[in-house]
Amino acid sequence: RRTTHYLFIVVVAVNSTLLTINAGDYIFYTDWAWTSFVVFSISQSTMLVVGAIYYMLFTGVPGTATYYATIMTIYTWVAKGAWFALGYPYDFIAVPVWIPSAMLLDLSYWATRRNKHAAILIGGTLVGLSLPLFNMINLLTIRDPLEMAFKYPRPTLPPYMTPIEPQVGKFYNSPVALGAGAGAVLAVPIAALGAKLNTWTYRW
Repeated sequence: RRTTHYLFIVVVAVNSTLLTINAGDYIFYTDWAWTSFVVFSISQSTMLVVGAIYYMLFTGVPGTATYYATIMTIYTWVAKGAWFALGYPYDFIAVPVWIPSAMLLDLSYWATRRNKHAAILIGGTLVGLSLPLFNMINLLTIRDPLEMAFKYPRPTLPPYMTPIEPQVGKFYNSPVALGAGAGAVLAVPIAALGAKLNTWTYRW
């Protein structure tokens, strides 16, 4: 039964990766690169926290959230390798950084002696705050994102999404700060939703 549970976690983590991988292609939306980064930060932090906290509370084991994020990361690296095998450059796909944020979620659960409410409030906040920061650091390691976008546009992009000329969203002074602020606010109720899914599904 335990094996079935962990296999189920793998299946859902893979599916959540498929849902988030397109949101991660903010590099290719060059007209509004930083606006896209803010939207990406919110979508990634909420998608991570709802699945990670669900399975962490489901197993009751601190570390399950990191396990969940690791599966998502491995799966995305496989996708990155597939694009690379097709002849695209190594930097064509940016793999989102989920693991450190999931570790903070695990830490909040473990440090409060497996307190569900602390995991929701503290863990959800930490995920929302940290994920944009880790992903911006990740972006710094990528070779000239705009060059990648113009030389190698995604074959799945519709014509109206094809990059024309780079524009910076003037509305945002700091995409990391805005993404972290919005992510921290939204990740908490989404974490609560993930926790609630356990009581809907299983009468514990």
